[in-house]
Formats: sequence, C-alpha cells, structure tokens
Amino acid sequence: MPISFRRLLFVLALVAGTLVPARAQGSPTPDLRPEEVGIEERLGATVPLDLVLKAEDGSPVTLRQLIDKPTILTFNYFRCAGICTPQLNGVVEVLNRTKAEPGKDFQVLTISFDERDLPDVATQKRTNYLAEISRPFPPTAWRFLTGPAATSKALADAVGFHYKRQNDDFIHAAAIIFVSPQGKITRYMYGTSYLPADLQLAAQEAARGDAQPTINKYLKFCFSYDPAGRRYVLNTTAIGAIVIILMAAIFLLVLVKGRKAKDDEESA
Repeated sequence: MPISFRRLLFVLALVAGTLVPARAQGSPTPDLRPEEVGIEERLGATVPLDLVLKAEDGSPVTLRQLIDKPTILTFNYFRCAGICTPQLNGVVEVLNRTKAEPGKDFQVLTISFDERDLPDVATQKRTNYLAEISRPFPPTAWRFLTGPAATSKALADAVGFHYKRQNDDFIHAAAIIFVSPQGKITRYMYGTSYLPADLQLAAQEAARGDAQPTINKYLKFCFSYDPAGRRYVLNTTAIGAIVIILMAAIFLLVLVKGRKAKDDEESA
C-alpha cells in the first residue's frame, strides 16, 4: 500500500514536534522567569556612562572616564566556581590570538556584580589574568572593576545582562558585550570561547558605532545553561532531534523520487 506524500509530511511534523525540546534555546529553568536570568540584547542602546565604580586601587571611576575606545564588557563575580573562570580563560585565549591591538583597537572591562568583591580581590584577579597573556599587552587595556550592588546591576540591566542571586552564589549566563567609544552597545558574543577574527571585526564595528545583530546565537541552542552546575552543557537531545529530522527529510526525498521514477516507468 503506497504511502501518501501528505501522510509522510504529517509524520515528519510529529517527529519534529516531539523530539525538539521546548527549552532548546537555553532558556532558564522553570522556576526562573526569562527576565530574571539570561541575555536581552539591547543593540544601539547607550550604557549609563556616569555610573561610578571602584578601580583596582579603590578610587572612584566613571565609565565615561574609561570608555574612550571600543570596549569589551564582561560581567563576572570573582568567587564564581562555575562559568566565570572558563569565560575569562576564553577571553585570555582570544586576546592572545587576535590581531587587534590592545589599548588601541579595544580594551576590556570586567565588572563584578557581587558587592562582596573588593578592590584588592579585583587587583589580584587582574594580576593573575594579565600573567596569562603571552603577547605585549598594556595593563590598562584590561580593568577589573567593583562597586555597590545597585551600580553594577544598573549597568547590567542597561546592557540586558540578567542574573539572580541564589544563596551565596549567582545564576547567570556568559557573554561579552562590545561598546563603542560613545557608549553604544554594538555586539554580543555568547559562551566561553570566542574567535579572534570575530573579536577583531566586532572591535572595528564598535569603533564605527555600527550595531550588528548576533550571528552565533545558535550556541544557545547547542549549549544550554545549567544553573545548578553553573556551566554550559551540550544539549544532546536537541542535536539528536535535528539529526533525526534531517534523516527523515532525506528518507522522504528519496521515497518521493523513487515513487516518481516508478510512476514514470509504469506510464512508459
């Protein structure tokens, strides 16, 4: 009994709807609202440049004083045992490999959103990560800033970086955010590793003030954030679903072509 084309399409749709998980896009766990944890892109918006943070020596400093060139923002807290360390290691790796010139073509600002992080801890973190950079790198090109919880949250909210405190830790995602010399948000890059060419291009876009849509959001599909483990995990269910759907589509195509060839032979 021949299988109709419409019936095969119906079966394929059922497979797709059944296998692709509802939270394949890396959304927070059910007990967290989407606006509580994650990244809400605000391309083209301007960061609040008059916010006052603390420099590594404890002196007050405003973003307006610091952001005078394309700037990469990272949001971390310095006691984090989860994705903060892999992310900052990823920043070190891409800084070592990019052709962009630090201190000229770009700079990095790492902001702690934990009010318990003090300037002396920021100084130590900065020293440790600068020691991992194997190329000429001016220390002023990577700053580690602290400040009151209200200040860091105001900045995080302005760029759409949403996190939530859970006991002594925080639930948060990982991304680096590019800002123009005028404070305009121009690009988001997700995850804990970044391509040197992407960083160089994003720095050039930030220099021009060009806000560009994110092209690598698929990472949120392949890698879902695990709040309990505070890390990104491979979403094997979603990937498996894609593979099965592709195989079903190929099977459908072969079957249709085979049926058409048979009909042609019978009509000949």
